[in-house]
Amino acid sequence: MQENPQVTGIILKQSPVGEYDRVLTILTKERGKIQAFARGARKPNNRLSAMTTPLVFGTFKVYEGRTAYTIAEADIQNYFEELRMDYIGACYGMYFAEVAGYYAQENNDEKELLKLLYQSLRALCKDALPNPLVRCIFELRSIVINGEFPGIPNDYPLEESTVYALDYIVRSPIEKLYTFTVSDSVLTQLQQIAEKYMKRYVGENFKSLEVLQTLG
Repeated sequence: MQENPQVTGIILKQSPVGEYDRVLTILTKERGKIQAFARGARKPNNRLSAMTTPLVFGTFKVYEGRTAYTIAEADIQNYFEELRMDYIGACYGMYFAEVAGYYAQENNDEKELLKLLYQSLRALCKDALPNPLVRCIFELRSIVINGEFPGIPNDYPLEESTVYALDYIVRSPIEKLYTFTVSDSVLTQLQQIAEKYMKRYVGENFKSLEVLQTLG
């Protein structure tokens, strides 16, 4: 008898389906972006209820159907509880999940994107790092991972520190990405570059970003 496969990943989103079920989109290390049903997860006191919400990271034992997976068991390593108590931080996290969902493909090697999303969610939980800087780093590095980063712009002057920060974002190991802060002027330039590149290479209207913009 074939053993149920096991995947490690982050739930990007969940939607209700039927009377008691959820359908999840999960970014996984082993199989890229997958769809999975959590049967009965919306029933009161169901064991899968808290384990099948967005932005949780864990290991999921699944079995395969014709068009989707179904979760049999889940072992959650990080619920990112800090974001559940921080509405603005949670909005940033959901935006990152939307971007990851936009880029990720089924049965594709998405290990780097998963690692970036995980480290970015961890960074949102740190008071020492401003959320707008975390967002810039996430956006720029996601473009790098997708092979679309065009290089450091040369159509307007940048501070030397901005050039250094950009080079660091592009080249450093993902585990080391969120280990620096910048001045307000450098952050402004990074935001301008990230916005420009996201419009050029993504151009998607993300719902969570619209919410962030209303919050200022």
